[in-house]
Amino acid sequence: MLEFYREMLLIRRFEERAGQLYGLGLIGGFCHLYIGQEAVAVGIQSALAKGLDSVITGYRDHGHMLAYGIDPKLIMAELTGREAGISRGKGGSMHMFSVEHKFYGGHGIVGAQVSLGTGLAFSHKYKEDGGVCVAYFGDGAANQGQVYESFNMAELWKLPIIYVIENNQYAMGTSIGRSSAEDQLYRRGESFRVPGIQVDGMDVLAVRGATETALEYVRAGKGPIILEMKTYRYRGHSMSDPAKYRPREEVQHVRETSDPIEGLKKVLLENGVAEDELKALDTKIRKIVSEAADFAESSPEPAPGELYTDVLVEQY
Repeated sequence: MLEFYREMLLIRRFEERAGQLYGLGLIGGFCHLYIGQEAVAVGIQSALAKGLDSVITGYRDHGHMLAYGIDPKLIMAELTGREAGISRGKGGSMHMFSVEHKFYGGHGIVGAQVSLGTGLAFSHKYKEDGGVCVAYFGDGAANQGQVYESFNMAELWKLPIIYVIENNQYAMGTSIGRSSAEDQLYRRGESFRVPGIQVDGMDVLAVRGATETALEYVRAGKGPIILEMKTYRYRGHSMSDPAKYRPREEVQHVRETSDPIEGLKKVLLENGVAEDELKALDTKIRKIVSEAADFAESSPEPAPGELYTDVLVEQY
């Protein structure tokens, strides 16, 4: 639980600093923060077999990479478009990628990662390597047509994939109640005989437990499963979104009653962890994030010639 707390706190502090850097003009393009949703990535990633299972997600991807244990310095350098970044400064906030960690993006096209993740699952089955793909997408992407084509193929071929719907309630800015005729998203696979589980995505322990159940089902060769994570983002859809479509009181209520970090902190304190220990951990994490920001700001931008590298795969 302490490790879960550390990882969620790292994501929170990292994203807060990323928001500051965006305000200073050091991060270009769009920037989608993961603040409030930390329990989803941390709970799921902690249950996966590193080096075996593959992960793919949308453009709100910083938190997933941090939960995977990737160096915050490399992620921050990527956010700021620096040569030292995980994608050599060419992916930025929305298109991070690491084959080494079996993290296949970071995708800007809404819902595209669902079909690509289904392909990754096919690869696991074809190679018989025992791996599972986890494909994350949001409640907005859940209304995209390719999602259901993917469900159909995955069930037909019994592919090893967990579809994780991070339902943060608002997609880009429209509440799920106004945009979805069926707002219980874990039921979206019923027409294809894909089972689903609805999970409290603000509770990292509930997320971890549901993921273990899903992995057991998929690794047994039973095909795909859906995990709907009921979560919430505190900031706007992106840094350019003032989020005027929801009342401040609503956000504050979630912060006070359901915050994933504060909720786990309460459990830790009840189980004998000293508050001073948690404060010291926060201080340590703030230092890590500050060093990552300093590293990013002091790193050079990619050389112009890098524009032409990593564009095509060369076959020999």
